[in-house]
Amino acid sequence: MDGQSTPAADDPMPVPPQPPQPGDCCHSGCTFCVEDMYQDELERYHAALKAWRERQPGGA
Repeated sequence: MDGQSTPAADDPMPVPPQPPQPGDCCHSGCTFCVEDMYQDELERYHAALKAWRERQPGGA
């Protein structure tokens, strides 16, 4: 090894959030519903993925 890591090791691709499982939502109108939290996480993931792609060689 020459002490250098690969770009993927230094900047791994973001991992998408796991969607809620059937039955995770109780449908009682919780302030912090798992479905809403998942959507928030999904938006953050998409933003992180876009930024990651822009950092990659070629900016694909």
